[in-house]
Amino acid sequence: MLILATATDKEMDATLGFAGPPAVKQGEAVEFELNGHKLLLAVTGVGLVNAALAAGRLLGRPGVEGVLSFGIAGAYNTGDFVLGSTCYAWQEVWPEYGLLDEDGGVDAKAIGFPQAQIDGRPVWDKLQLNPVNDAEKMGLCLDEGWARASSISLSSVTGTAERAGWLETRYTGDIENMEGFALALGARNQGLPFLEMRTISNLVGSRYAEDWDVKGALKALGSCARHLFCTA
Repeated sequence: MLILATATDKEMDATLGFAGPPAVKQGEAVEFELNGHKLLLAVTGVGLVNAALAAGRLLGRPGVEGVLSFGIAGAYNTGDFVLGSTCYAWQEVWPEYGLLDEDGGVDAKAIGFPQAQIDGRPVWDKLQLNPVNDAEKMGLCLDEGWARASSISLSSVTGTAERAGWLETRYTGDIENMEGFALALGARNQGLPFLEMRTISNLVGSRYAEDWDVKGALKALGSCARHLFCTA
């Protein structure tokens, strides 16, 4: 069984609406089958805390063999990651863990406590993922046209272009989300394959209408799921 998690019910509906899934509310876990894949559908709620709580509940269930995270995300550069496009994460970064300095940066190692030990290595603020191999382990079909992204998870949405540029540069980020690191860490800590799929809804830091396309990003989630689960 694969966990398929989204932050909101709107994202869940957009992802699997073509397949007629049962309604899923925040905090629930509902079993569903799609093209031979047994899924456990979960709406975590928005943010890293909700995502971590959901991971704690779900990963303890018997028969779980992998984790899928679906959702929309902002891009730091919409020239490379255009609105409505699809990408998958090869890295998750949580830049808020550690010792905060006067410039707004955080040194994850300064407090001396790694968040986990995975594959014999400490996890500080960055978590390497294996999307191609893990998709194959779960029997999923990645599209060669989808971009690979370094994903940054934050507890607060970046509201200015200056902050967006700083995060992009300091952490080599491509996209920004609010749940991915928690779900990735939970899955990797259990030795399970993990895949994070994101569609681009906005330019991070911009409030101009022309830099947003939430409807297009939600629609793209459905197209992504159709291909990923190898459905006609």
